Amino acid sequence: MVCGRENEIGLHARFYELENGELAAVFTPRTELQGYPGRLHGGIASTLLDETMGRAINARDSTVWGVTVELKVRFRRPVPLDREVRAICRITKDSGRLFESSGEIVLEDGTVAVEATGKYLRLPIDKIAQGDFAEEDWFEDVEPLPERIDI
Repeated sequence: MVCGRENEIGLHARFYELENGELAAVFTPRTELQGYPGRLHGGIASTLLDETMGRAINARDSTVWGVTVELKVRFRRPVPLDREVRAICRITKDSGRLFESSGEIVLEDGTVAVEATGKYLRLPIDKIAQGDFAEEDWFEDVEPLPERIDI
């Protein structure tokens, strides 16, 4: 749903590992994802942050993925539609089977619109996915990170 580039109704987020160890997701909210007119639905914003925070562990260890155990979200500003936004996430604690992440959705002007923290269970992909897992949808985007927001 979040990262599948071929999913017509998906978010089509692109992911980038940053030099400082953080993970960035670049996403343009579309009209069909609105909550109130002109604003991204809070559940979609939460989904983008959850996906980015949970996959941040894969940048450290390509054999494991994060499965959500707990997610806390704080909405500070509306996320507008049809403008590129970024989710910036990092691992804040790594203690074996569990890890914790934090992240923000950042608007074009650098304003933090949504903040989140989460706890994730570290698992290998064969314990999580069955069937049509497509690795090319899960890894870092080959396109260069757009130069718009200072990260």
